[in-house]
Amino acid sequence: MHDPLPAEPLSHGLKQRHLTMLGLGGVIGAGLFVGSGAGIAVAGPGIIVSYLIAGAIAMLVMRMLGEMSAAMPASGSFSVHAERALGRWAGFSVGWLYWFLLVVVLAVEATGAAKIANGWAPGVPQWAWVLIFMVVFTAANLASVKNFGEFEFWFAALKIFAIVAFLALGLLAIFGVLPDTSAVGLSNLTGQGGFLPAGVSGVVSGVLAVIFAFGGLEVVTIAAAESDDPVRAVGRAVRSAVWRILFFYVGSMLVIVTLLPWTSMTPGRSPYVAVLDSIGIPSAGRIMNIVVFVALLSALNANLYGSSRMIFSLAERGEAPKGLLKVAGGGVPRRAVLASVAFGFVSVLLNLKWPDSVFLYMLNAVGAVLLFVWALIALSQLRLRRRIEREAPETLTLRMWAFPYLTWAALAAMAAVLVLMLFDASARPQVLWSAAATAVVLAVAGVRELRTRRM
Repeated sequence: MHDPLPAEPLSHGLKQRHLTMLGLGGVIGAGLFVGSGAGIAVAGPGIIVSYLIAGAIAMLVMRMLGEMSAAMPASGSFSVHAERALGRWAGFSVGWLYWFLLVVVLAVEATGAAKIANGWAPGVPQWAWVLIFMVVFTAANLASVKNFGEFEFWFAALKIFAIVAFLALGLLAIFGVLPDTSAVGLSNLTGQGGFLPAGVSGVVSGVLAVIFAFGGLEVVTIAAAESDDPVRAVGRAVRSAVWRILFFYVGSMLVIVTLLPWTSMTPGRSPYVAVLDSIGIPSAGRIMNIVVFVALLSALNANLYGSSRMIFSLAERGEAPKGLLKVAGGGVPRRAVLASVAFGFVSVLLNLKWPDSVFLYMLNAVGAVLLFVWALIALSQLRLRRRIEREAPETLTLRMWAFPYLTWAALAAMAAVLVLMLFDASARPQVLWSAAATAVVLAVAGVRELRTRRM
């Protein structure tokens, strides 16, 4: 069916509970807790529809990825699948683009967490907090994969507890059960311009604002290769994660826009804090600050893990320096971890020194890369599904729904989002810079392919 990869030398220390929580907690971050305010400000109550659309695209991508990863688990996940389906150029391109995306976003998370910590302890400069976080999580990732799993398990548990508590309090407030509250009815959903105050265009703008908050789910399929039973683990993690995340995201938005007028939302301020303040929860801002802080550190930890495994997989296939293949006694690719954290440090320094120039260009260069990665996942699944059905149908333990129609529908939706971003003045630089970064990587992949053929 395909050229077998060398036996995976990595550890198998991740348990099912680690993967399930990684799947649930991997995408619950600052993008939801804080960034969702920007989506509500442009779409109004229609943000619920925006999240349903964005979540549906993410869910379809994860189902495709789950199908391929259950059939052929590998630490390089979709990079390996792209290579098998489309050729070396595709595996090289998607692997390096995703690695670059993770190490740049890692800088945003480290800096964001440092800003919050600096607010709590102003005596410690921001750069010192960044250094502390990077050293702690590098040490955790160097020690063993189980350490990474435990960190993520408890981080995710705290975030999920926070969202469940928020949903419970919100529902009690909606029905007027809490002290000093009365049932709010549907006035906030139907008033201030109605459910779709900005019409369909508002919903579309909302999709552009929130779709990237679903990035991060892919790390589950990378981590599955280091579990005791990769085939069963990835299937369970994908199945449980996508439905519950959609419930958390859409449920949260429904509570927020039911309890508060959408016109009261301001981008940059957490709508969760606004709701908790409105129902009289003391120190709501501080509580949510702690949750966002944990969410940022969780994402930093997951991105460091994901980037190290991706570059290790690239090295395994001869697409990155062979020196990165060194694996420690505990099955940890330490050089791959150090290479990823080193570039992460560079990104952090650029973010601290030139946030509005050099780092902004880097951030724009990865702004739409997630959609390019998702598109390659869909194209890979289209090719591999037929091959697997023909040569090893017994490995299809997790199947994509309504294949190939929903795969094509997801590709069309991603293309539509990219086109809409081009017509959106604020999003256009991200598409153009990301397209340029992708073109550079594709050019390098093409040159490598030509050299290989000549040899």
